Amino acid sequence: MTGRFDESEGWKAPGQDQAVQSGPHQVDPSSSGSYQVSGGQNPGVSGPYPVGGGQSGPYQVSGGQSGPYPVDPSQQQGAQQQGTQQPGYQQQPYAQPGGYPQQAYGQQPQQPYGQPQGQQQPQQQPGQSNALSAQELIKQNKRPPQSGWRRSLHQLSGGLVNLGESPADVRRRELITRINQPLRGCYKIAMLSLKGGVGKTTTTTTLGSTFSSLRGDRVIAVDANPDRGTLSQKIPLETTATVRHLLRDAKRITRYSDVRAYTSQGPSRLEVLASEQDPAVSEAFSEDDYRRVVDLLEHFYNIVLTDCGTGLMHSAMAGVLDLADSLVIVSSGSVDGANSASATIDWLEAHGYRDLIRRSVAVINSVRPRAGKVDLDKLSQHFASRCRAVVRIPFDPHLEEGAEIELDRLSPDTRLALLELAATVADDFPTR
Repeated sequence: MTGRFDESEGWKAPGQDQAVQSGPHQVDPSSSGSYQVSGGQNPGVSGPYPVGGGQSGPYQVSGGQSGPYPVDPSQQQGAQQQGTQQPGYQQQPYAQPGGYPQQAYGQQPQQPYGQPQGQQQPQQQPGQSNALSAQELIKQNKRPPQSGWRRSLHQLSGGLVNLGESPADVRRRELITRINQPLRGCYKIAMLSLKGGVGKTTTTTTLGSTFSSLRGDRVIAVDANPDRGTLSQKIPLETTATVRHLLRDAKRITRYSDVRAYTSQGPSRLEVLASEQDPAVSEAFSEDDYRRVVDLLEHFYNIVLTDCGTGLMHSAMAGVLDLADSLVIVSSGSVDGANSASATIDWLEAHGYRDLIRRSVAVINSVRPRAGKVDLDKLSQHFASRCRAVVRIPFDPHLEEGAEIELDRLSPDTRLALLELAATVADDFPTR
């Protein structure tokens, strides 16, 4: 016998009484194989039966969404047409075995598995690299001290006690960094002074030696003094060739090794091109000769220093000033030396070199501590108002000898002052 039994109404045949209440849902028994729940919401069925419109499984929920909250079908239909959800209701994908939300084929999950809700995975910007740099991986230690009691303590402890660099070490490293700044092309420096005996040739040698000992490019100093210059006496003499021999063989010079046969090189790598020792021959060194020499040297050297004579009216001076990128005007700490340096600036301004003066550096040389009554501060202010910068070079016994110059024999104060001079000159280097 087919049918089913109801306690209140007895047996009923199939097709009799279309709807029977079962819990909160009305079930249509006429459907075969699957049950359709109509007019209500799924109270939250979990298990192996997927629910929702268009999903597979024996049960299909029609006219509503899954969840524990009942929704009016008319309100839900209007909300779907407007593309919005009902207030207070958050639609969640139905749970599948294993806890993973069901996704359509080829659709990526909105939230990566294993990542906390509400956190977004950081996205890599275009052009960024995941490679780690050495600065990020290697712990940066303090730089070991280079001078003073800090260095002594560092050495006595075998490197275990490292207090870092002193302010003087930091200052020295900053100056060296400025000296080593990039230089494009050839930079030409003219060393000037109307008065002899103020240390112009010595300043030329020490400045050039400072550049060549710290930079990796080539530096040369040219003796353009028509009155038997002494520049070649400041470094060990390697050849008797002079600037006159270089001009004579200029057409055969095509490589750096060819030029090197006419120069002498000191321990600091500074090269010197000597002048003629015969005053009668050196007087013939004209402006055209100097231009030819510089035109040849700038193909092989990055810095060219020219040690000029005391006379501003000799034949080569016009070429020196026209080709110079900057000037170093050397003065002593005495009254007559300061007046001569100031007169040099006056002459240059009167002859159209005002712009060159503004790019120049004034050097007060061989300053003795607590000696004389000259106010060096006022003297520095005078030159600072007319030049780009002023640098004081202290008195040094090794430089007073007048012989070959070795940077290692200079006092620390003199070495620091030369670093400041070289860094100040290098600040004007063209980088483009």
